[in-house]
Amino acid sequence: MPITTPRLRLRKPVTADAQAIFDQYASHPAVTRYLSWPTHTSLEDTIAFIEFSDAEWARSGTGPHLVETLHNDQLIGGTGLSMETDYRASTGYVFAQSAWGQGYASEALAAMNDLADKMGVYRLEAITHVQHAASAHVLLKGGFQQEGLLRGHTRFPNLEDSTPQDICMFGRTANNAA
Repeated sequence: MPITTPRLRLRKPVTADAQAIFDQYASHPAVTRYLSWPTHTSLEDTIAFIEFSDAEWARSGTGPHLVETLHNDQLIGGTGLSMETDYRASTGYVFAQSAWGQGYASEALAAMNDLADKMGVYRLEAITHVQHAASAHVLLKGGFQQEGLLRGHTRFPNLEDSTPQDICMFGRTANNAA
């Protein structure tokens, strides 16, 4: 069932979305620079993502969500909730460059916070590359606390340096939710 916010609709991806996902954000190096998945170089990469999404939804009843604007139904990005255990989940977001700086990431994150609360998730976490200040700002604004720096934690396949990079860990628990 789709989630609506004042300006957005969040919903499960379907195969028919592959071309729009590829075109809007997944194939753009500037957009995917600090993500932990590789920039899509073909529509097959995007179809593989949708297959992964289907498996996540089947496994836990939630997973990746596409983000569309309500006023014109345009796909502008993605977010999601990934169940790590029965009480802990992770989230994140990616938005087309044309959607940057308009508060969409904050609005989508608030929707994921609400979804996590409704699902009884005790801990919701997210990571950012240490140099991704804009993403860290969204998380702090969304009620997350920066919990620490993890050295050499995650490979970011779209950076020239392929060694594991330092990340900032953010968390939000049911008893410290904003």
